[in-house]
Amino acid sequence: MKVLVTGSTGFIGNYVIKELLRQHIEVIATDRDGEKAKTKDWFGSVRFIAYDIRNGDDKIFNDFQQADKLIHLAWEGLPNYTELFHFEDNLMVQYKFLKKIIEAGVKDVSVSGTCFEYGMREGGLSVDMPSDPQNPYALAKDTLRKFLQQLQKKIDYKLKWIRLFYTYGEGQSGSSIISQLQKALENGDEVFNMSGGEQLRDYLPVEKVAEKIVSVSIDNEFDGIVNCSSGVPLSVRKLVETYLKKHGQDIKLNLGHYPYPDYEPMAFWGIE
Repeated sequence: MKVLVTGSTGFIGNYVIKELLRQHIEVIATDRDGEKAKTKDWFGSVRFIAYDIRNGDDKIFNDFQQADKLIHLAWEGLPNYTELFHFEDNLMVQYKFLKKIIEAGVKDVSVSGTCFEYGMREGGLSVDMPSDPQNPYALAKDTLRKFLQQLQKKIDYKLKWIRLFYTYGEGQSGSSIISQLQKALENGDEVFNMSGGEQLRDYLPVEKVAEKIVSVSIDNEFDGIVNCSSGVPLSVRKLVETYLKKHGQDIKLNLGHYPYPDYEPMAFWGIE
C-alpha cells in the first residue's frame, strides 16, 4: 500500500506520516515547503515531492497517481476561522486539486474536516446530525465535502471525511492555549491570561488523532463521515490545570481576561 499525504509538514501531517511509517506503509509526502520537510525526522524514509496545490505543475500528477490512497490535510490560513478567504479562495483551490487527484486515478480519498461544521449546537455531536456551519472556515469545509460527494455521482471513489475536534501536542500552533501556556512558563510570567475557562471542548492528543486518521484511511470498506474525537467533554480550565500538574508547574490563572469566542458554542464534544 502506498499513501500520499498533503500538508505533510504541518502539525497533524507530521504525526500522520510517523504513524504510517510505524505501520510500515509506504509514503509519498507533499508540501509546498521543501526546506521545512528536510528538517523532519521522517524525510529520508519517504518519497517527498515539493508541490503547491495553488499553482503547482499538473505534470506532477503522474507521480501522485502512483498512490493507492490520499490523506489530504493541506489548508491555508488557519487559525483565522472567520476570514472570508476560506470560501472565496481556498474552497475552489482545494476542490480543483482533489478532483485532479481523483481523475488521475486515486480512488480512496481521506479529507480533514472540522467540528465547526456542526455550527453552534451544544452537547454531543454525532455524524448523523445535519451540518450547520456558522463561520467562513466551517462553511468552506462543509461545502468542499458536498462538492466531493457530488463528484462521487460522476466518478466512483471512496470519500472519507474526518471531522477533527481539538488536537494538542508537541509542535502545535503558537496560538493554541497550551502553546501560549508553555511560553508564559518559559518566560517566567507570574500570571497567565485566559478566558473564564468554563467552555467544554473535546481534546485529543495529536498521536491519537494521527492513529485515527490512518485507521480510517487504510480501511478499504469505509466511505462516509467520522468524528475524530475523544467523546469526553473537558473544560479549558481543567485542560490547563491538568497540564500544570502533570509538568509540576505553577502559575496564577487570570480567568476571564479574554472573552469567550463568538464563533463556537460553549459546550460541545464528539460522539460516534
